[in-house]
Amino acid sequence: MLKRTMYKAQAAIVASLLSVSLIGCGAQAQERSATSAANAAVQSSASAASDGEGSGDGGSIGEGSGDGRFTERDLRQEADLTGSTSIALANGQDVSITEEGTYVLSGTATDVTVTVDADSSAKVQLVLDGASITNADAPAIYVKSADKVFVTTTKGSSNVLKVTGTFAADGETNTDAVIFSKDDLVLNGLGTLEISSTDNGVTSKDDLKVTGGSYVITCVADALEVNDNLYASDGTFTINAQKDGVHAENDEDDTLGNICITGGTWVIEAGDDAIQGNASVQIDGGSFQLSAVEAIESTQVLINDGTIDIQATDDGINATNKVSVGTPTIQIAGGSITITMAQGDTDALDANGNLYISGGTVTINAQSPFDYDGEGQLTGGTVIVNGEEITELQNSMMGGGMGGPGGGMGGPGGGMGARDEMGGPGMGGRMGDEMGQMGEMGQTGQMGEMGQMGQTGQMAPQRF
Repeated sequence: MLKRTMYKAQAAIVASLLSVSLIGCGAQAQERSATSAANAAVQSSASAASDGEGSGDGGSIGEGSGDGRFTERDLRQEADLTGSTSIALANGQDVSITEEGTYVLSGTATDVTVTVDADSSAKVQLVLDGASITNADAPAIYVKSADKVFVTTTKGSSNVLKVTGTFAADGETNTDAVIFSKDDLVLNGLGTLEISSTDNGVTSKDDLKVTGGSYVITCVADALEVNDNLYASDGTFTINAQKDGVHAENDEDDTLGNICITGGTWVIEAGDDAIQGNASVQIDGGSFQLSAVEAIESTQVLINDGTIDIQATDDGINATNKVSVGTPTIQIAGGSITITMAQGDTDALDANGNLYISGGTVTINAQSPFDYDGEGQLTGGTVIVNGEEITELQNSMMGGGMGGPGGGMGGPGGGMGARDEMGGPGMGGRMGDEMGQMGEMGQTGQMGEMGQMGQTGQMAPQRF
């Protein structure tokens, strides 16, 4: 209860101050926080490796780290194997782990679920050392109960986890991911983990942390799905997701659903959003190649550092009302950001609230570079739009440009079509010039999907 309360207070502060101050992912002090026989429980007396966390799970990672969200054990890329238990995977033989400890998994098997069902205070480390599991309808790793579970890949190892069919529910629990956890989950290590799923790749119903390892994820839904918060300091990700690459959302608490990335290499191709955190998305470092409908979406988007290359077909970065807390805001204070937008009704930076640029380098290639409903301020950094550096923001307002080339709204003679409800014939020849920064009207008078002006001269409802 203490760690949940701590995060609620923290999120409320962030929401209220984001537009006037910078926050670092680690500026807030505390984190929220036996070979098996078939269907037999592994009861092990193996001692757990030291957490290196002092008392509890909220210690900082040491001087100069700047981020108290990660413990020493979170960041340790090689497991302490003292007293560990080795498990050889075998076809059709589920593995049940009920005690705190470190378990080394190896071998190739089908129809195997490694289930962790331990005490709520237990820390369990699953070490993948050349492990390969292919299932038809169940997670390869299923965490029912623990304080925290580490999934660690050994140095130089290749590991594969797959689910090829429709996931079967476990009672009332919709186990919809290859790695499915009801409690805190940490991904780290020095090896490679390939995940293939007919639904989600990795799901954590609590927090998910990533501090190392190499991951290749192919999935029909979300690659990384988190109920509370995702924190990533390192790791290499190659993601192909038909929905979102990284998704954080909590249906019951608007202060949760946060994503904070301070490092790593992220190559994401997504059918919807590359990165979506309903409450907030903060990037303090890392390298990103994002190809999606919308690259980054949240209520609050803050970018302090990192190299971000975006190709998008709707919005490059979008701040919108995903939760009821805070005004939608995009704030860019550092980093190098390149945004290339598709033609049509698209916006590079789209804020259903405020847009602030105070640092970094932002390079935009788009018909509509900026669309904001509240304040728009450029106070620092370098901003280049379609090859030219700008010194002030010009609001595109409607997005996507306002039609094709040409200043007229109709055919020869400047007419507006069959019916002109904006003032009768004769307005078309002047309309293009009078719209100013709003863009040029095309031959049919179209304003893009966000508000089309048809033959009647009426504007359709806006879409956000």
